[in-house]
Amino acid sequence: MPEMADPPSENEPDAPPSGNAPDASPSGGESPVPASVRAQLLATEHWGLLAARGTTQSEVLSRIGMFLTLTSAALVSLALVGQASKFSGIFPGFAIVVLGIVLLVGLLTQLRVMNTMMEDLQYVLAMNRLRAAYAELDPGIERYFMESRFDDMAGSRETYYFLGPRGPSQLLGSSAMFIMAVNSTLLGLLTAAAAGFVTASTALAAAVGALFGVALLALSLWRGSRRYFTFWKRHIPMFPTPQSSQAPPTPPAPPT
Repeated sequence: MPEMADPPSENEPDAPPSGNAPDASPSGGESPVPASVRAQLLATEHWGLLAARGTTQSEVLSRIGMFLTLTSAALVSLALVGQASKFSGIFPGFAIVVLGIVLLVGLLTQLRVMNTMMEDLQYVLAMNRLRAAYAELDPGIERYFMESRFDDMAGSRETYYFLGPRGPSQLLGSSAMFIMAVNSTLLGLLTAAAAGFVTASTALAAAVGALFGVALLALSLWRGSRRYFTFWKRHIPMFPTPQSSQAPPTPPAPPT
């Protein structure tokens, strides 16, 4: 008779079941969720962040368009009323009221633009963390990322502009800078009109308007930069950029 195999000992571990075995978690233990399921969960979160980011940007662009339309209509109405009144009589009071209303709408739009910039930053940091999770699931995929997987200041800058260091043109050409410039111009016109209503000196009215316009622009830049750097002082990244990654890359040696 053929020999019977010995039954498994109680001290011997059971063989792993067939199918998807649990994958190792990033912390070193075993995760009860397969890697494929975790990848689907991360992708769902990624798409949710992309949708929220796109909705926020679309909303603020609509707000900017509405503000610019109102500004254009206000300037056209000032031109028509000024031509009809020969820029005297009711025109100074009308100009002050119209410019004041447009400036109020502009300041509210600027506040929304600044809030949107911070919201966009949080979406960028959240998606950077998701890329870090993708790299933990598949370490070989990191070299295909154009955007960063680090959720600190250096990582956010790389995600916003991964073609190299960001220059001043990125700030000067931003929507926030554009709205600040328009609002500063409106405040300059408003204060110049008010000064012209009080005094007959055109030079004095122009100087007052220019002073108030430049002051608003400087104040807006200071408040925006203060809010941005205050956030980074309080932010604690989960995946900081390695020091070696922050150094400029060494150019490759010429072929021999």
